Amino acid sequence: MAIKTLSQAPEDNPSQTVRALLRLREMILDGELPAGERISEPVVAELTGISRTPIRTALVRLQEEGLLDPIRSGGFKVKSFSLDEICDAIEVRGTLEGLAARLAAERGVAPELIDALRACTRDIDAALDASTELSDERFTAYVEANARYHALLEQACASEVVQRQLERCKALPFASPNAFLRVQAVSPDALLTLQIANAQHCAVIEALAAREGSRAEALMREHTRIARRNLETTLANPHIKALVPGASLIVTR
Repeated sequence: MAIKTLSQAPEDNPSQTVRALLRLREMILDGELPAGERISEPVVAELTGISRTPIRTALVRLQEEGLLDPIRSGGFKVKSFSLDEICDAIEVRGTLEGLAARLAAERGVAPELIDALRACTRDIDAALDASTELSDERFTAYVEANARYHALLEQACASEVVQRQLERCKALPFASPNAFLRVQAVSPDALLTLQIANAQHCAVIEALAAREGSRAEALMREHTRIARRNLETTLANPHIKALVPGASLIVTR
């Protein structure tokens, strides 16, 4: 006799958890839930129209991402970030991406993966064509190609350990490769800065192809320094700061 399986309860549906996670993350980064705000499951459930079980799971995930702090008495509050914490997160990403580049160079990268990385840099060059203004459409193409390049670099290192740690690091607010790209797009020297970043991409590829591990690592760590400069630009200009998701969580003293 066939055994009947119970259908999944609506509140346990994984899609509801994902929906809760995306909505809560959006509310935090958009400032609807400001830094220091206590997160109450019933209130959030009422605001979002999502039941409490997926909300509870999403809150734990957001704590793991670094957007929430646990409260001793129970529950969570929205985390704020100091300048030092953000700089440390960027530095950790640079260190891990440098390690990924070194391992990839030392272990050898398949020709087709080198070709895929070079295709990313060509797409970026096309998006940054200096003969025309950097439109929103071309900037979006840059962001997509830049994200693809960094994902391929992770893949090239052939280390699940490094890839897993990089994914955790990039989940931290302001630490991902695209965290401050919108700031670059509106700065006076935007095009030049983005072109320099892509020149660094190309140099890393050549180091990978030549199996120069130390050079690939140093280049990738230097590449991350651009994010530090973008952070400083963001904090110095309130109008630019509004372009960075989650900028309201940054506490400066």
